[in-house]
This record gives sequence, structure tokens and C-alpha cells, in this order.
Amino acid sequence: MTAPATAPETFRRAVESLAALRPRPEIELREMRAPQRLAPWSAAWSAEVVSPAAGPDPEPEVLVTGRLVLLHDPEGQEAWDGTLRLVTFVRAELDPEHANDPMLPEVAWSWLTGALEESAAPATAVGGTVTQTSSVRFGDISGPAQVCDLELRASWTPVPDDGPVDLTEHGTAFTTVLATAAGLPPVGVASLGARRLG
Repeated sequence: MTAPATAPETFRRAVESLAALRPRPEIELREMRAPQRLAPWSAAWSAEVVSPAAGPDPEPEVLVTGRLVLLHDPEGQEAWDGTLRLVTFVRAELDPEHANDPMLPEVAWSWLTGALEESAAPATAVGGTVTQTSSVRFGDISGPAQVCDLELRASWTPVPDDGPVDLTEHGTAFTTVLATAAGLPPVGVASLGARRLG
């Protein structure tokens, strides 16, 4: 993805740094249509974490989905405490035994704060929500009888956010949250088998 030549340099550099991300093989990032009314300039990517294909008819399983949105308002916005804002959404299916864990929201939020710190991505005005949902299927609908999901929605302002900006560390933090939500082992460590979030 490249920003329009008419875009401010701050936004163009930020887009270039995020478009250049090369996440681990299980994570697929794709350019998507960005929201148009949240800021004068915006860019967005969709994300999927897929399990390794196995068996004679390999069909990778999507473990986690997400979105990363970059917003830029050259005039700044008071709620952002800056001119750039990163907005993320991560959705993962839960193991039933973990769905009612009262500590799960706090744990899920720590994935983001820990990833920002681990990636050395300084941020301000960090905020968001963690939501747990449960759906029960009835009648002639295929799939498991009950599905429990976790959704993490968050946004933050990179620091500093003036002048040409490299958001590589912030993009890396986003992919780290995806990997954690999917239960992927650290890079270079073999997994004993895929597992659901928990």
C-alpha cells in the first residue's frame, strides 16, 4: 500500500512503514478499504491467523481475525493527544472451559499493553474494550452447538507522532497480539499442536 502523493508526509511515511511489515508466516495481512469519516486521512489492513494445513486435503483453519486502522488528522484531535491514531480489532474463538474465566478480560488487555512494551512502541491515550460473547445454535445450522468469542478493540497514539513517522514497532505489537490470541508459540519454538485461545 502507498499513500496518495498529496497526503501529508507524516501519513505517507507511517503508511509505508506499516505496509512493509513482514509478520510470521501464520499471519496474513491484506490492504482493505479504510473508514472515511474518522479522519482526513486513513489506511487499513485486515489480518488473519491461520493454522498450518495438514492432511491429504489441506484447508488452513482461521484461528483469529483482526483489523489495523491508521488515522491521521494534521490538525490533531484532543481525544487522541496527537495527530496520528492506531485503531485495532482482534476476534478469537474461545475454548468453552475458558469462556467464563472472570480474569480473561484483564488477561486479554495485557496482551496489548505487553505487546506495546515488548515491541518498544511508546504510546499515549491507550484505551479500549474487551468483550466476551456466547452464541448457541438451534435447528438446522451446522457447526458446534455453542460458540464463545473474545473481541479486543483498542486504540492508541504513537509517541512521538510529529514529523516523518516509522510505525514498524506499533505494527509489530499488533501482530504480537494476534499471535498471542491464537496461542501461537514464540517464533522458533515448535508447537505440540494447535490450541484455541485460553
